[in-house]
Amino acid sequence: MSKTQPFFSLLRNANIIGPDELGQQDILIAGTKIAAIGKDLALPQGYDIQEIDLTGHTILPGFIDSHVHMIGGGGEGGYATRTPEILLSKVTTSGVTTLVGCLGTDGTTRHMESLLAKARGLEEEGLSTYIYTGAYEIPTPTITGSVRKDIIIIDKIIGVGEIAMSDHRSAQPTKSDYQKLAAESRVGGMLSGKAGIVNMHLGDGTDGMKLLYEITANGELPKSQFLPTHVNRNARLLDESIEWAKQGGIMDITSGVSPASGSAKAIKPSAAVKKALTAGVPLTQITMSSDGNGSMPIFDEKGSTIGVGVASQSSMLEEVRDMVQNEGISISNAIQIVTSNVAKALKLWPEKGTIAVGSDADIIVINKDFNLTNVWAKGQHMVKDSKAIAWGTFEAKE
Repeated sequence: MSKTQPFFSLLRNANIIGPDELGQQDILIAGTKIAAIGKDLALPQGYDIQEIDLTGHTILPGFIDSHVHMIGGGGEGGYATRTPEILLSKVTTSGVTTLVGCLGTDGTTRHMESLLAKARGLEEEGLSTYIYTGAYEIPTPTITGSVRKDIIIIDKIIGVGEIAMSDHRSAQPTKSDYQKLAAESRVGGMLSGKAGIVNMHLGDGTDGMKLLYEITANGELPKSQFLPTHVNRNARLLDESIEWAKQGGIMDITSGVSPASGSAKAIKPSAAVKKALTAGVPLTQITMSSDGNGSMPIFDEKGSTIGVGVASQSSMLEEVRDMVQNEGISISNAIQIVTSNVAKALKLWPEKGTIAVGSDADIIVINKDFNLTNVWAKGQHMVKDSKAIAWGTFEAKE
């Protein structure tokens, strides 16, 4: 925690949804943790204390973004289309307090060592960070030379990804290649107490999730070992992922993939969540990530890049808002998709994804219009009155 901030913060009179509805209560932050929750909490005596009245506001757990291109993504349109590294304030003002970094298409000019260094840097600046080892291709880049060793030995590595499937940018691996990689990740996770999850990038290829169903058919590799993402990129893929989730898998909807972002065939993320729930997918099997800071290439029918944008993490809050305001999903259910569901899938629960005594003090505050007003990450006040008050080392303060 920053030495300039008080050790204690007392947040008063907010409605708490964490993600269970706790009603109007106070929260006492002590250092990096939530120390107490209750009505009319007493102020600790003899300490420097920040006391904030949040009457009329709602407190939620900080969002967990399980798919972020921390050191940039893209490059499919040439060197000039490589996106830059992510900045602290861009993360916090999106309501994200925990993020998992990954490489993407480019595992050649971007490196695992650089990703690990960036994750450590963001951690020093106040966020909670993890990473996946690997990139699109198989064999996939690692630090130690082994996916299993990376997961076991390197603290921040919790799985492997993003591995491309059904995409013209993949290495076109076989079913056996995918199985061996998943087995390495699974055993690495078991031996280190981590998720060992395989973050699986799904493209527009006609095979869709076919190989994922085949890989998990005999039960040796459970569906829960995989986190297939970008499943809302087209209607066919969304339908396949709904069946996957009904059979015990997890479906990860990408908030940055939507018709508004230039993906004409995509299903709006909030609508995709509603469709999944209506189809009978258990709420616990749905997660959402942003693909933040990655490039959003637009391809023509021949696979040539005809445009490119940059995915923003702010889309997560926007889609949660739309779940509630447009799709009629309760706020408690909506925020589970970006908090507790993700924490449990990645084995970060109960330190992450909840508002509870003893959990990390990752807290966001929204007003009655569902606009973000405040953010605390591990007890550090990052956003106040909707503006960043903590900045990355090389950021220009606004």
